[in-house]
Amino acid sequence: MNTRKVATIAAVVVVAGAGGWLVQRQLQPAPTITAAKPAAAAPAAESSASTEGGADKVLGATPRKALPEILPDFKLADRDGKLRQLSDWAGRPLVVNYWATWCPPCVREIPLLRKLRKDRAGMKLEVVGIAVDFREDVLAFANREKLDYPLLIGEEDGLAAVDAVGMTPAFPFTLFTDSKHRVIALKVGELHQPELDLILNTVQQVDAGSLSPADARTRISEGLKTLAVDKATGTPAA
Repeated sequence: MNTRKVATIAAVVVVAGAGGWLVQRQLQPAPTITAAKPAAAAPAAESSASTEGGADKVLGATPRKALPEILPDFKLADRDGKLRQLSDWAGRPLVVNYWATWCPPCVREIPLLRKLRKDRAGMKLEVVGIAVDFREDVLAFANREKLDYPLLIGEEDGLAAVDAVGMTPAFPFTLFTDSKHRVIALKVGELHQPELDLILNTVQQVDAGSLSPADARTRISEGLKTLAVDKATGTPAA
């Protein structure tokens, strides 16, 4: 049986005060997920894939290893216990959101993800939540909050899904892909509407063939820097 054990909660680079939590995995004889619930979230960086060096160069955060150019097609169980993989949504741009039920910024951004899915239905976008948490906690939360987008759930295999994209488990973080599942952007920390508009408008241009993935990454990286400066100085978003 899984037991909860307290792990270290550490801060990573701060950009514009975005909130995110870092869970440090402890090796145990039996599979465990270790997490703590401090009073406030430790800050995390806001990031976007950039053009130089491909998708592994990011703003404000350093992945544990290179981000993949193409979204890995790992398998995790859905709410019904059926194994699903990200290629099940082939041909659709994806917002792949890594989260946990105990993470306040993760929970705060869920209404925005639900709204995003409806607002962007015209571009056939799908939101896929990757819940790295205890299955029973995720199911209870999803039922209570009536989450209406696909959820893939894992404990040790959820941590493996974090590793598959080259990240450490600093939650929340979100990957954005085009319809060919090329990784266009990474955002570490809580999502906000201006960032989503910037990223997804750019993804639309990639899918329309008017912008290359490399140029899209550069545009998003520069745009997120501008948004971070505007937020820090109190300048309204354009």
